[in-house]
Amino acid sequence: METREKIIIIGGGFAGLQLAKTLNNKNKKVIVLDKMNHHMFQPLFYQVASGRIEPSNISFPFRKIFQQSRNTQFRMTEVREIDPANNKVITDEAEFTYDKLIIATGCKTNFFGNKELEGKAFGMKNTQEAISIRNHVLTTFEKLIIEKSRSDDGNWNIVIVGSGPTGVELAGAFAEMKKDILPRDYPYMNFDHLKIILVSSTEKPLAVMSSEAQEKSEKYLKDLGVTFMSGEVVTEYDGDKVHLKSGKEIPSNNVIWAAGVTGNVVGGFPEEKLVKNRYIVDRYNKIKGYDNVYAIGDIAYMETPKYPHGHPQVANVAINQAKNLGKNLLKKTRQEWKEYEYDDKGSLATIGKHRAVVDLPFIKFQGFLAWYFWMFLHLMLILSVRNKLAIFFNWMWSYINKDSSLRLIIIPTKKNGTLQ
Repeated sequence: METREKIIIIGGGFAGLQLAKTLNNKNKKVIVLDKMNHHMFQPLFYQVASGRIEPSNISFPFRKIFQQSRNTQFRMTEVREIDPANNKVITDEAEFTYDKLIIATGCKTNFFGNKELEGKAFGMKNTQEAISIRNHVLTTFEKLIIEKSRSDDGNWNIVIVGSGPTGVELAGAFAEMKKDILPRDYPYMNFDHLKIILVSSTEKPLAVMSSEAQEKSEKYLKDLGVTFMSGEVVTEYDGDKVHLKSGKEIPSNNVIWAAGVTGNVVGGFPEEKLVKNRYIVDRYNKIKGYDNVYAIGDIAYMETPKYPHGHPQVANVAINQAKNLGKNLLKKTRQEWKEYEYDDKGSLATIGKHRAVVDLPFIKFQGFLAWYFWMFLHLMLILSVRNKLAIFFNWMWSYINKDSSLRLIIIPTKKNGTLQ
């Protein structure tokens, strides 16, 4: 009987999950390792953070995804180190051997080495962080209604650092929350004092998109009442004040960091295998210097003629690298393998109701049509029919009523001094 090749995939994000699905029910033994028990749809984290949808609507348990699989297993464990010389993955609970290893660990929030900033500001790269933002912001208003005082100006400033898609979408969501929802929840509070502040190191938001998208997104932000601070760099945040390179200070108890990402690197490889905290891979996603170890998605650094400085760290790259590698792994001979090149399908972002920008290779458009296009595309990317319907219902309810009923403050309880 032929022995099936054993493939371990570390990480169940867009890249890891797509690879596992490509290899599903094929003549391979696949094991997916992840410290979470579910896949997360990151583009909609901002809607969890602003109380628009439930975390369960964009989270998909791996065991449910692979319930009918004949060859794919899942193990919930955190990988500590890789031993490529002995083909081993070392985790908290066990060691796993492999014939081929694929690293798809993605990215985390990049605080650029500032430990104090990392400890005080909120990132938004997983479900827990999105829930923490929602809890913290809503708790702030609960405190204010009791105190009935503006003694702490920091409570009245929500500061978002970074003006990429995550930053502008979050700013737009909180601005609409300020206008349509909070005055009804807290009828005796004056929300004119509440400021949504978007701090950007660039002159315009959405710097990687077209000039039309940048101009329109800035207008949308201002129409919503967002304070857009361009050309500003955050140097420090002590929990009370945001300090800018220009010397300005912003009092705030609610700071969300969306100013960059860095790779989730796993130990076991020498420094020369990394560039910008990403594994250097060839056109087949193989880590250079190893015959059976690969990296895909945000953690992979691949230079090509079209992208001499590596591909952008976006979901479309991750998904298509995974598809290409999966198809290659199923080929009978290595000579049949195909190199990868990114075909940019475009980019888009939404900044509130009827406000969105879309850049496609053949057309650029903004406004309500772009907003509907954004909604349709994201809805189609959601994995299960049940979750598609749940999100669609929430969106339609919010569209009609300018409200949602998802503003729950859920704080983990402490037992014996630890969070449960």
